[in-house]
Amino acid sequence: MDDALEREGAPKREDPDGALKREGLDGALKREGLDGALKRAEGLKLMIFDVDGVMTDGTLYYSERGEELKAFNIQDGHGIKMLRQYGVEVALITARNSRAVELRAANLGIAQLYQGVEDKRGAYAALLAQLGLAAEQSGYMGDDLLDLPLITRCGFAATVPAAPEALRSRAHYVTRALGGHGAVREVCEFILRAQGALERAISAHLQ
Repeated sequence: MDDALEREGAPKREDPDGALKREGLDGALKREGLDGALKRAEGLKLMIFDVDGVMTDGTLYYSERGEELKAFNIQDGHGIKMLRQYGVEVALITARNSRAVELRAANLGIAQLYQGVEDKRGAYAALLAQLGLAAEQSGYMGDDLLDLPLITRCGFAATVPAAPEALRSRAHYVTRALGGHGAVREVCEFILRAQGALERAISAHLQ
């Protein structure tokens, strides 16, 4: 088995559906060794996402006029809105510049958007200072080597299955869903569960 799946905070992917049926989600999370990751996510005040490969599947589309197009997952978007609704600020830091990302951030109410940032350490430090937060109160989700500086600095680090081993071995949580296909939603719900807000978020839609 991959070493990344053996360390504390990384999910083991064996028979997840069977685990859920036998012991429920809370029991399955503890069985998979995610109690450490849950503890880290419990105190988050800020969650930062990379864009390409995290909020998208990493594929770049270009129109005939050379415009860069991106496809975003609507369930990911609702997960981000839930995070913000229950008190976790959300920011985006991405190495590319894209009008599509600007529009998506505005649509989701994300005011903290940093584009064209290859060395993300400066933007990260500025963001923490602006919000008055310590590193352990922040989380980050990325998918490639440019994300390593933040993966290793934040309090809660998440990545996707297609990420290089260097990220998977250092992340506290590796999603089952792929980037652009629900990975962000999975992380949002994980954080909400850690903070005791997921059931309230679900119940709000049952009234």
